[in-house]
Amino acid sequence: MSKTLTMILLILAMATVTYLIRALPLTFLRKKIKSRYINSVLYYMPYAVLSAMTLPFIIYATESIYSAIAGLVVAIISALKFRSLVLVSLFSCVAVFITELIISLIL
Repeated sequence: MSKTLTMILLILAMATVTYLIRALPLTFLRKKIKSRYINSVLYYMPYAVLSAMTLPFIIYATESIYSAIAGLVVAIISALKFRSLVLVSLFSCVAVFITELIISLIL
């Protein structure tokens, strides 16, 4: 099998799996969900998944784990205080830059 055909089949398989994950709940759940517990789980699920996928990349995105942790802490604090994505990313980038600069001066 050629590489192109293999790639096309893999893309089709991923598209099918993605579609089924989204379409199956719509076909099986006809009535409105009344359980407060299930509604709260479904409400917070995207945030939990996004956090679980993003956190490892945050930790290993910089040259030093200390600058990554400094950026993460500054991002969390500024997100709780300002709630602006632009300010959060700006402050965390500045924190990482300053921490990397300090680390390079020390070593």
